[in-house]
Amino acid sequence: MADPEMTGNQSAGQTGELSVAVTASDGIRVVTPTGEIDHATGDPLRRALEVSDVPRPRIVLDLHQVTFMDSTGINILINAHHTLSEAGGWLRLAAPTAVVSRTLQIVGVDTVIDCNDTLHHALTG
Repeated sequence: MADPEMTGNQSAGQTGELSVAVTASDGIRVVTPTGEIDHATGDPLRRALEVSDVPRPRIVLDLHQVTFMDSTGINILINAHHTLSEAGGWLRLAAPTAVVSRTLQIVGVDTVIDCNDTLHHALTG
């Protein structure tokens, strides 16, 4: 794994805040947000999921430290999925918390984007 790069300055895990760490594993970008994903906090995640001039971009979004996600987060995921797919790459979700997993299931994201129980499965799937 490469050294982590923080893309957000907020303190991780505090109410209403989001920090995002970006690392790489065998050419796969691993994005790990910590905190809440909503309208007020979604920009760091959106930026971390952007790809430009990357052939066949592959991203795993490790959700094990996300405590809340609303429709803003869902929209970020769907947009990233479409962008990555159009570029010949993919987005996989890993280790969502129970609250986030329930949200993904209610809106059907888990049927559109590959969801994995662990980061290892997402990276090797």
